[in-house]
Amino acid sequence: MKQLWIRIDPNTTSSNKAELLKTAEGRCDVAVLRPADLALASGLKLKTASTDERSEIKLLSGDHDVGESVSGNSALEVVVKDNSDEQKVVRLAALGIRYILVRCPNWKIIPLENLIARTRNKAVLLADVANLSDAKVALQTLELGVDGVVITPNSPNDIEEMERFLKQMQEKVALVRGNVTVVRPIGTGARVCVDTCELMVPGEGMLVGSQSSGLFLVEAEVHKNPHVEPRPFRANAGPVSSYVLSPGQKTRYLSELKAGDEVLIVDRSGRARTGHIGRVKIERRPMVLVETEVNGRLFALIVQNAETVRLVSDEASKSVSELKSGDEVLVRIEDGGRHFGTLVADEMVIER
Repeated sequence: MKQLWIRIDPNTTSSNKAELLKTAEGRCDVAVLRPADLALASGLKLKTASTDERSEIKLLSGDHDVGESVSGNSALEVVVKDNSDEQKVVRLAALGIRYILVRCPNWKIIPLENLIARTRNKAVLLADVANLSDAKVALQTLELGVDGVVITPNSPNDIEEMERFLKQMQEKVALVRGNVTVVRPIGTGARVCVDTCELMVPGEGMLVGSQSSGLFLVEAEVHKNPHVEPRPFRANAGPVSSYVLSPGQKTRYLSELKAGDEVLIVDRSGRARTGHIGRVKIERRPMVLVETEVNGRLFALIVQNAETVRLVSDEASKSVSELKSGDEVLVRIEDGGRHFGTLVADEMVIER
């Protein structure tokens, strides 16, 4: 789990400090405070880091003489300007320092890549960042990302935005088995290929469907065949009118997607990750209708009628050209309707 720390600006008002700390309770792991502000966190279920001995985590500067006196609950702050500073962080991690807060005032990505690779599983590496944009980049740098970030929020909204982002990074989607009842060619239509900036693996793809209440796991083009090379960055997702699940459990129409947008990549166990779209290709192709029944409810999917388009089951996947009545596929189902992609659980919506 990625950690979220906040640093309270000592120059902000006491009321703003109190509001930020209250918002941080239950959302953040640690608040970095001056000794004079420790009392503001009293009574809150929120760990504190400070130079004061009363805090749960003792905060030390990077030029501290590290030795036997440093406890496991100490955190060191290091400004990383060049390779010698990187070497210092690596040495600190090797000494068993639990938390290392690094601030990169110049180059922001390459130093973090180096430190992630060299300190992983040796210390909790936290990027002390200037803004939320830098925080999001740090959490995804070198794919693995830092172990957490330290932000200095201007308002409670900053804390809430980072909490949402971290939840999206750790999304889990509940999938159930559906029984195929109908497989029927329906002629041509405008279908959408979603080409991402990611490499997907067998069992991964996107959740797509004709109804927002029932989305099918359409596998990426990851399998070898005698006629075309795999395209593991691509999900041949279906017609322009279909829904696709996006980060934050929201839906979008395939027709809306464009380069740079975010899309949710899901595997058969429901693990989800955010990917970005490199391009969207819309072309007219022959289509096939697949209908599935789950607990007496019927759901529909339309996709291109091609051997490379596959639906995922618990243990394998099957091309829609081979799919038949009785086959099992994985589906995400929900109750309620959608308003501009957001679930409205109590709304009555009929989609057929």
